[in-house]
Amino acid sequence: MGISEKMGDVLSQAVEAKLFREVMEHDIQPKHLAIIMDGNRRFAWRSNLATHVGHRIGKQRLEAVLDWVLELGIPWFTVYALSTENLNRPEKELKTLFKLYIDGLKSIADDPRIHENNVRVQIIGHRDLLPKDVNDAIDYAESETKDYGDFVFTVCLAYGAREEMIRAIQNIADLHAKGDLPLESITQDTVSEHLYTAEMPDPDLVIRTSGEERISNFLLWQMAYSELYFTDVFWPSFKKKDLLKAVQTYQMRKRRFGE
Repeated sequence: MGISEKMGDVLSQAVEAKLFREVMEHDIQPKHLAIIMDGNRRFAWRSNLATHVGHRIGKQRLEAVLDWVLELGIPWFTVYALSTENLNRPEKELKTLFKLYIDGLKSIADDPRIHENNVRVQIIGHRDLLPKDVNDAIDYAESETKDYGDFVFTVCLAYGAREEMIRAIQNIADLHAKGDLPLESITQDTVSEHLYTAEMPDPDLVIRTSGEERISNFLLWQMAYSELYFTDVFWPSFKKKDLLKAVQTYQMRKRRFGE
């Protein structure tokens, strides 16, 4: 590494350290961060790599980001890993993804950092659409961390917000039809209680990587008053400074909640 490269690294580290201090010293801190992890395939294509390499690097990036979230003390962290629409991708790519999920879930359940920080791991989505070995890995990760609650790490797999809302509506309609839920008792809280995220606070900040500026069927109900942050960075290239910039932007915004 040349002198100029070393100086560049030192400067970058100094900027990151300054950002971190500013974020941590601010009065406003997000309680729930959600990320739409996008850009693994485009990262691979632009880097002249196979698609599966992009997904593998994306998995490694998630492990690093989880560390940063714990360092920031954000108690709820949710990621969009696989949508119901993604299940239409080529079988070879899905097999690669499923293997990464299996390895990742087992690894995270055995990771000392998870247990040292009392991180509960949970997976939400249409699990019936996932292979048995993926569901087995989900059960393992959830059972190994079920007694924790200082931090909650939620992975959305085979998840679609419209499907989630339809499921909630069906459950509510069934209760009403049985006479267990009067029509006038159906409120916003009733809907929230029948979503996958019933026990979770709505996200304060939602980040999407890769330059796409849409929410792609993710937490549609829960995101009603979330602050949205879009970055051009592909997910495998997402750095700590990118996360800090997003949180700092959130801190500078005035949340009005429709007022």
